[in-house]
Amino acid sequence: MENKIKVITICGSLRFQEQMIMEADRLELEGNCVLSVVYPSKAKELYTTDEIEQLQKMHFKRIDMSDAIYVVNIDGYIGEATRQEISYAESIGKEILYYGKYD
Repeated sequence: MENKIKVITICGSLRFQEQMIMEADRLELEGNCVLSVVYPSKAKELYTTDEIEQLQKMHFKRIDMSDAIYVVNIDGYIGEATRQEISYAESIGKEILYYGKYD
């Protein structure tokens, strides 16, 4: 019997961008459909408040569409935005998967 494809949203600090890209690749090769963050095309300080809010809103929409989130937490680090994503995912019954140990 074939495994059901999971839709998984990658979450984590953009300081771990390289690892997030590698994990998205690995998860896709395992047969999952991965929704990733939008990686910034400019320095954070060049984004307007409205642009940042729009990017955050769309990331939460990706969580809505997912079966699970996959938190990339190198050395146990989870920032405030990622904590909010985890809390939101839990509140709507999504599976939470972790790359590393959750502290």
